Amino acid sequence: MICVALPGLAISTDQGQLTGRGLEGFYRAGRRVLSRCQITVAGREPLAVQARMITADSVRFVGTLRVSPQGSPDPDVVVERIRHADGTERITLRSAAVRPLRLPVEVALGTDLADLGTIACGNPGPELPASVHDSGLRWSSAKGNSAVTADPPPTDALASAGLLRWEFALPPGGSASIELRVRPDRAGPVRAVGRAATSPLAPARAAGDDPRAEALLRTSIEDLQALLLRDPAHPSDTHLAAGVPWRCGLAPADALAAARMTLPLGTRLAAGTLRTLARTQLQGQGPQSGMIPGPMRDAGTYLPPGCTGTEATLLFPTLLAEARRWGLPEAETDELLPAAERCLTWLLTTAGHDTYLRDPHPGGPVRCETQAHAHRAALLGADLLDACGRPGGAELRQWAGVLRTAFRAELWIDDVGGGRPAAARAADGRLVPQLGAAAVHLLDTGLLGGGERAPGLLDKVQTEQLARLLGAPAMDSGWGLRGLGAKEAGHNPFGHRGGAVRVHTTALAVAGLAAADYEKEASALLRGVLAAAEAFGHRLPEMYAGEQRTDGSAPLPHPAACRPAATSAAAGVLLLTSLAGIRPDAPGGTVTLRPMRSAPLGEIVLTGLRVAGAPFSIRVSRLGLAMVEEAADGLQLRA
Repeated sequence: MICVALPGLAISTDQGQLTGRGLEGFYRAGRRVLSRCQITVAGREPLAVQARMITADSVRFVGTLRVSPQGSPDPDVVVERIRHADGTERITLRSAAVRPLRLPVEVALGTDLADLGTIACGNPGPELPASVHDSGLRWSSAKGNSAVTADPPPTDALASAGLLRWEFALPPGGSASIELRVRPDRAGPVRAVGRAATSPLAPARAAGDDPRAEALLRTSIEDLQALLLRDPAHPSDTHLAAGVPWRCGLAPADALAAARMTLPLGTRLAAGTLRTLARTQLQGQGPQSGMIPGPMRDAGTYLPPGCTGTEATLLFPTLLAEARRWGLPEAETDELLPAAERCLTWLLTTAGHDTYLRDPHPGGPVRCETQAHAHRAALLGADLLDACGRPGGAELRQWAGVLRTAFRAELWIDDVGGGRPAAARAADGRLVPQLGAAAVHLLDTGLLGGGERAPGLLDKVQTEQLARLLGAPAMDSGWGLRGLGAKEAGHNPFGHRGGAVRVHTTALAVAGLAAADYEKEASALLRGVLAAAEAFGHRLPEMYAGEQRTDGSAPLPHPAACRPAATSAAAGVLLLTSLAGIRPDAPGGTVTLRPMRSAPLGEIVLTGLRVAGAPFSIRVSRLGLAMVEEAADGLQLRA
């Protein structure tokens, strides 16, 4: 049970008690400020009966006790705990006894002040000695300090045992409450970015025949709000942390991908993310000049780790170009254009006289998804440069055309089954034939002016074959798209890139298949993810096991998955807005709609979206017909 409102975080089991084991505890900016918070009432622990997330940053635990001397099997005291990511916990005792009760209450507290990385490695260190402080306890070490205060103040505090004690007299039907506040000593309450009145995300809502759509969109937006971070040096710029609990900082490729999927909620998150990353862009004259730095990322069994900096550098101009289409103001576009130009210059310089964009290190492979990212960046970048009156568009289009011709001939593997795209071409020229979810990037071609999609690397026949492969049982697990086909050697249903379902790539597949008119395959993947979302309480993890769905089964959680994660929360937005097929061109004053004609979720109404800086609402009927119900003045519907 993870509550998050960064930089605050609380991790609990469904029992409610914080025991100090594993990752349990309250965290502030990656440090565990409280690891143990165990309640006993009348000398006994409450019996846990329910744990339920209320919002992204709060969870409710309910336990019961029998304390009356009579032998009834019914509990007569309910203990409710509301835990918040900001370091606050409210404990309420309610009596259902027929006689007055005197209830001694003890709360045992402790912490190690360890950082999250150390805890994850299994080396948190010993619990620190406490001292009585104000109306609670305090801990100090060379790593920092932490304090817990209580309201009402305890009647007794034992530093040596880390105990706070109260005694409450409850009449029949009466209640009593304790509020604990946990934070670094002398620090104020957590100021979560996502709770600010100026959130960059529009409060969109979904309604319609399938209630799961409403729950998924609401939870996705709550999780995105909870993952927002502010650039300390530029507090007006916000971006998304990659995910909780493992990746609470900025991951450039993930932040850009998530901002792109949330463009239907407005362009402010995209602008803040782009400005933040533009300040990290490498300068100078070297081969990396113009890159957005990023760490290496595992690529599965058959390929070496990939550079997320390459992906981020190619996503930067793509996001800027599409954000402009969704309504990013001209002044902000102009401000960010030089950084996008440097990304595009890096692309052409790194490709050089080669047809393909290789990994930027000696002997690096030609990856299928990298070519898709590069091709899209070149075409959308050219469109952006032309629209802004800047040179360079023709050269980018020429390179993209050469790449497109070569890819269709050289990186497509013909076989008796109809063929497939190669996962990569190794340095020795050998094609890597494994079919994986990375191929979905070939369907994600990007948005141009007038609601047109950019051409893709595959021709029509190859696109149809890829759609068939993605919709086959080897790739579609019934819960979403496997990272590696089940028939491929080395498939592992828990493999990060070797078989697990990654929500981000599944959402890209749904959007790409729907846009290319392969609605049968898109609908099956969409329904699978919605079923998985329901099993996960509509808070989708970044990935889960790619085991085959059967009657009565449930998706298996991945032990290393972030939940919530920026890309999976943003994927919830993309999955639902793909049903409406919204293709805006704010500079042109038009919006084009290409809804899924099969209406896989029946009627759906999306309200509170943003197009051209104004509220945008759309209804898709059970017949797959779309109708705009609210839009910016002057925005014309394009056929």
